[in-house]
Amino acid sequence: MSETVIIVGAPRSGTNMLRDVLTRLPGMGTWNCDEINLLWKHGNVNVPHDELTVQNARPEVVRYLRRSFDRLAHRDKLDTVVEKTCATSLRVSFSAAVFPDAKFLFIRRDGIDAAASATQRWNAPLDLRYTLRKARYVPGSDFPRHLGAFARRRLKQRAGRTARKVDGEVRVTTWWGPKPHDAAILQRRHSLDEIALIQWQRCVETSRRQLAVLPNDRVHEIVYEEFVADPTAGLEQILAFLGRTALMDRRATEIVKKSSVGRGRKALGPERLAKLEELGGDTLRALGYA
Repeated sequence: MSETVIIVGAPRSGTNMLRDVLTRLPGMGTWNCDEINLLWKHGNVNVPHDELTVQNARPEVVRYLRRSFDRLAHRDKLDTVVEKTCATSLRVSFSAAVFPDAKFLFIRRDGIDAAASATQRWNAPLDLRYTLRKARYVPGSDFPRHLGAFARRRLKQRAGRTARKVDGEVRVTTWWGPKPHDAAILQRRHSLDEIALIQWQRCVETSRRQLAVLPNDRVHEIVYEEFVADPTAGLEQILAFLGRTALMDRRATEIVKKSSVGRGRKALGPERLAKLEELGGDTLRALGYA
């Protein structure tokens, strides 16, 4: 029987890095794509956002997701399945209900750096290879629905109706990454900079609130800036939490870079930085970033 480790974090907060470090260790693996959000949404495709709750973890949904994870573990002969999909940060309670034995790694990063990086991804050009890898894991019965949504989004982007400048600020009409229930309202009221910061804030606050009710032995928190400063120590702490210290291999951390720390703050400029710091005030201060 394999174990499940779920990485929780806002977009551009080091979730990919953490997954890639862990899956360089023997017996640990993941899906051959970046994220499996559409797999997580199977059985709940009518929910137009990612804020799934315990009530959404119906028996048929739980069976499907556990079977999918078990199939991966069996196929790749894994002791531990490591899963990272950023939208999980808006549905930790749901994920914990589906996998009551899973352990959660919560990684957080300075919201200003994360938001500045996320804005670069919002309307990035289509990466066909990346998209096809993710499509392999879309449940067959959901495929027509998601294909239609994808086609509509691409047509909108090709028509240039996804981003525009209003009073010098970029406004967007598409969504990228974890989607809250009020995404459409946020798009009408806020610039892209602000939406990216609010998305980070929602992900962090929701994760912390829902992780707080889980037993301590199921949750380990990682500060991105501390991890990249000393990845060997960070990995040792994670493996101790997982009870897998025998797997320690510092070569797994060779991919970790610390060059992105503070990059977003430098790129924004004083006016945009001040605006985002005010918007994220309480959350940034609570985490020591302001």
